[in-house]
Amino acid sequence: MRMPLLLLLLCLFGSCCLQAQQRTYCNPVNIDYGYTPFERFSVEGRHRATADPVIVNFRDTLYLFSTNQEGYWYSADMLDWTFVHRRFLLDDKYTHDLNAPAAWVMGDSLYVYGSTWELDFPVWKSGNPTRDDWEIAVDTLNVGAWDPAFFYEEADDKLYLYWGSSNEFPLLGTEIHTHNLQTTGLTRPIMKLHPNDHGWERFGEYNDNVFLAPFVEGAWVTKHNGKYYFQYAAPGTEFSGYADGVLVSDNPLDGFRYQAHNPFSYKPGGFARGAGHGATFQDAHGQYWHVSTIFISVKNNFERRIGIWPAGFDADDVMYCNTAFGDYPTLLPSQARGKDFTKGLFAGWMLLNYNKPVQVSSTLGGLHANFAVDEDIKTYWSAATGEAGEWLQTDLGEVSTIHAIQVNYADQDAEFLGKTLGKKHQYVIYGSDNGEDWEVVVDKRENQTDVPHDYVELPEPVTYRYLKLENRAMPTGKFAISGFRVFGKGAGEVPDPVQHFVVLRSPPDRAGNRLASWLKWQKNPLADGYNIYFGKDPEKLYGSIMVYGDNGYFFTGMDRADTYYFQIEAFNASGISERSEIQKVD
Repeated sequence: MRMPLLLLLLCLFGSCCLQAQQRTYCNPVNIDYGYTPFERFSVEGRHRATADPVIVNFRDTLYLFSTNQEGYWYSADMLDWTFVHRRFLLDDKYTHDLNAPAAWVMGDSLYVYGSTWELDFPVWKSGNPTRDDWEIAVDTLNVGAWDPAFFYEEADDKLYLYWGSSNEFPLLGTEIHTHNLQTTGLTRPIMKLHPNDHGWERFGEYNDNVFLAPFVEGAWVTKHNGKYYFQYAAPGTEFSGYADGVLVSDNPLDGFRYQAHNPFSYKPGGFARGAGHGATFQDAHGQYWHVSTIFISVKNNFERRIGIWPAGFDADDVMYCNTAFGDYPTLLPSQARGKDFTKGLFAGWMLLNYNKPVQVSSTLGGLHANFAVDEDIKTYWSAATGEAGEWLQTDLGEVSTIHAIQVNYADQDAEFLGKTLGKKHQYVIYGSDNGEDWEVVVDKRENQTDVPHDYVELPEPVTYRYLKLENRAMPTGKFAISGFRVFGKGAGEVPDPVQHFVVLRSPPDRAGNRLASWLKWQKNPLADGYNIYFGKDPEKLYGSIMVYGDNGYFFTGMDRADTYYFQIEAFNASGISERSEIQKVD
């Protein structure tokens, strides 16, 4: 039966309008993360886990691979991701699937390879990866490569492999013959960490553990303007300061030197923390992005998620990654065309319910209600059950304009191990001006998908003071929320610029290094938090640190003896202050 022309036009128009409305995303990336496949990693409870992501652009479609997912995702817009179920490891001896997989495009195919120290892993390729349509390109690679990354130069038909994950050995590189996908036989050391020179490379949550050497891993190479940008992760995946640094060379296997602006991908503060072990890619419009690992590390050190941040190269060929407001609504690639990525792609919608009053239907043990609004992905509220009807209510404090909502589920009493398919979250969000009369704002009662970090941009902004999240169905475990995050514009005053911002650099340690600074400022009574910007050039303050509540920060990520510049701004539910004057620290 043919559809009437008028109805067809209305459907097409509605579809276009819907696509136009979906113009932002919000980290962590909302995909159906698998659960850890290892019982030994579940002593504190079974949980979702992935990390070490790579995204590649193949025929203007983005393909996302990450650790232990028994498949991969693809997306045309970086918002809606479709999962393709596929086990690449066919041997029954493996409980898991690919660890820290490599993916690259060569010719008319997309290639995939997983971490191994053995020589029994195949290299796979596909010309049609939107389906499970793969073939073995080569049975084995004649070099065992843990945390592998491949870089292909189409102009010269040259393929390079980089790999390594260790707190003792360097990251390595070699050339791979493209005709048989085997190494040429010459392996070169690319780099090791220098924690005495680079504070952010030192081990520990606060880069202060001098008893254990830091780990280097996560190699990736991007070529820009004839230069090779070698990216690496340090110091450990379980820390807020997990970051990616970058070295630069004119040669893909030699002569790499430390870029002055480092770490280039860094997010030690905010709701979703950590920005290490990732990959840099270009979207369909030629714009650069960086995908990397976000840590949770509550039930296990390897409990992690994925984030995507704007990235690129400035006019001086400095590689940067912008994580300021990186876990707030961010413009999608289609909306980012022509924007200055160095200035960020934050949509401008503020968090409306940070530490605001919360009511709940029930509470399990010490997993209190306020943990759902404290902007810490490591803490969460749990209801006593996972049954329909459990609810959480947040008070914005005043009638506010709401543009988007993010529902971040936590794993409490989850039952799954490994990848699960066909699971779903179902819920309803209601709004009210008085806490008594409620209207439906978001209706996911019929949702059939697994959405552990569901982000909903409303078709049109709405105004309410109260929002209530009500459970209808959980895939497993209790109804538990690590972040019920409401974004929009408050009706109050924007904070004034921060006053009395002072940066005091630490004295030399026993090795003569000055790797830390103490930052202090006058507490602003209207501020929910602050963004600190830093860099080694007053025009290149690409590093950022988000601080909630406090009026001080001990920054331990500095390089040994370089001059730094700092700037700060305050923010709350109503907006962002002007930045302070730049502070220079020698």
